[in-house]
Amino acid sequence: MNLGKALFVLPNLITLASIFCGFNAIRVVAQDNPSVDAFYRAAILLLCAMLFDLLDGRVARMTRTQSAFGLQIDSLADIVSFGVAPSMLVYKWVLYRFPTPGLLTAFLFTACGAIRLARFNVITGSSEGAQAKPSKYIVGLPIPPAAGILISLLVANHAVGGALGDERYTVTLFVVTIVLSLLMVSNIHFRSFKDLQLNFGTVFLVLFAIASSAFVWQVTRPPFVLVWLITFYIVIGLIDAVRSLAQRARHAARPPHTDDLAGS
Repeated sequence: MNLGKALFVLPNLITLASIFCGFNAIRVVAQDNPSVDAFYRAAILLLCAMLFDLLDGRVARMTRTQSAFGLQIDSLADIVSFGVAPSMLVYKWVLYRFPTPGLLTAFLFTACGAIRLARFNVITGSSEGAQAKPSKYIVGLPIPPAAGILISLLVANHAVGGALGDERYTVTLFVVTIVLSLLMVSNIHFRSFKDLQLNFGTVFLVLFAIASSAFVWQVTRPPFVLVWLITFYIVIGLIDAVRSLAQRARHAARPPHTDDLAGS
């Protein structure tokens, strides 16, 4: 077998493995009244899909086999494993209690994920499949961390014996799903961590993430650490957005410089 063809196929096989995990997760919860264990197994499958999603791009770059085909199949994998599958899981978990609003909310997550992926491909892709130089920020919440919140909540739900699926948390999970959906199609800039520099801010964030994760581990259950870390990532993006708006407001409110007035 030609080595070049084998190297081209390898990252795409990893991507297909991600799709299989998403497909299998949907199959696991497709039954009537799935158990807490079934949701847990489906969530673990989606965590495996995330692992494959991290690997396929790195393997493609290592083997120099990036292509337009790889870019498109990766997006298709993301919409299955991080769009449709998490939507189905959260619907079968809690949103089904309000059939029509639950269906629309679950679909909203899938639809916003599809829009997010399409926008990302248009902004960063090219006809040759090459992507623009990695930026410090990404416009809109990426679909993997958006799905990661829902997936990690299901893992944490198993750790507490299904308590998070209690009826009293239904409205909260509706709100969480809607907010995540809207963040994906927002213009908020989230950090990509692809252009990190070793400075005080970076060191502080890393140390805070480690210390806060240790605290969450001690006061709750270990699976809640994943919920916290992804939430922390989203909070950083929201804080950056508020700071940017505040800076623009201060700049707009600043009186014109006297030299500018004289020149006019």
